[in-house]
Amino acid sequence: MKDQPLHIGIQQRVLPAYRIPFFDQLAQQYLGKVSVFYGLPRKGEMLETNTVPQIALHTRGRNIHLFSELFYLCLQIGLISWLQSWQPDVLIMEANPRYLNSHRAIRWMKTHHRKVIGWGLGSSNVNGSLGEFRMKQRRKFILQFDALIAYSKQGAEEYQKLGYPAKRIFIAPNAAAARPVDPPPKRSLHYELNRPQILFVGRLQERKRVDMLIEACAKLPGELLPILHIVGDGPARTALEELAKEKFPETKFYGAMHGKELAALFQKADLFVLPGTGGLAVQEAMSYALPIIVGEADGTQNDLVRAENGWILDQGNAQELAEKMAEALGNISALRKKGSASFTIVHDEVNVEAMLQAFTKAIDTVLKGSEK
Repeated sequence: MKDQPLHIGIQQRVLPAYRIPFFDQLAQQYLGKVSVFYGLPRKGEMLETNTVPQIALHTRGRNIHLFSELFYLCLQIGLISWLQSWQPDVLIMEANPRYLNSHRAIRWMKTHHRKVIGWGLGSSNVNGSLGEFRMKQRRKFILQFDALIAYSKQGAEEYQKLGYPAKRIFIAPNAAAARPVDPPPKRSLHYELNRPQILFVGRLQERKRVDMLIEACAKLPGELLPILHIVGDGPARTALEELAKEKFPETKFYGAMHGKELAALFQKADLFVLPGTGGLAVQEAMSYALPIIVGEADGTQNDLVRAENGWILDQGNAQELAEKMAEALGNISALRKKGSASFTIVHDEVNVEAMLQAFTKAIDTVLKGSEK
């Protein structure tokens, strides 16, 4: 390993605001010698991209988005020029073969005897007439990397099934917040005002399934009818407000909230529910010792939400969600124990610090391999 500080490069399709604390911590770890290359999202993706790192360097290229859904491809203009300028010793890039310039970037790094680490969700099975061909292409793509970083245990297992060596796969939990420093809120064994309080935090769009949450609350028995707090804004808000008036008037909409106001809602809530996809707020809710109900997603939820701290929906309908909420709210003592387990998980296992440790280990491993 050379005496000069390492240059670490990170390629991202886009630069979401929730990733910035991690990139800045990584830059601190490597004496500021971390540079992120990224582009802008497609219209309608609703990603918050109005902030940039304060410690990590950053270069914005130009994303050309081609097609959509299963046929989506992205061409990142400026990626190779950035590599030539930054000269990274290690490049960490999204392990996604749909990003066309990534293939050129890997070849550039290999030609210059540098290391490349892939970072991704995993690789679930693809069905259909082109499924076998696509899986072969994925395998060919990921085998080019010197190491892989997976978001979850499930993702790591999927990479192994594609034939990637397990000893070169590292798991970095998909964390958006640091380890909590404050103690968890103390909640009593009685509901405030004799009404349980359920909290949702997230973008109000169809895939979040907030409509299902409203309908599920209406199905709960009278003694468990909650107050439902909906935090967030988005294109579905008007329709959801109309649905709530009809189905469950005990729903309160707050719009986007941050800071102390949002913290106050987390502190007084009894249960956090995210029935759809996404879920960066799940980790934050767990830091307030809240038990969790989530929809089944990409495997990252499984590392956060377990039997000891919550429930994962299997069927994804209002009836199932109502049954899970009734189970949760019907036993306050057990509910509080699950909340305590949530806090322990984000304090000890799933946080930005643990994510940083995994990245550092992956970088050290590939560099040690180059010294042999």
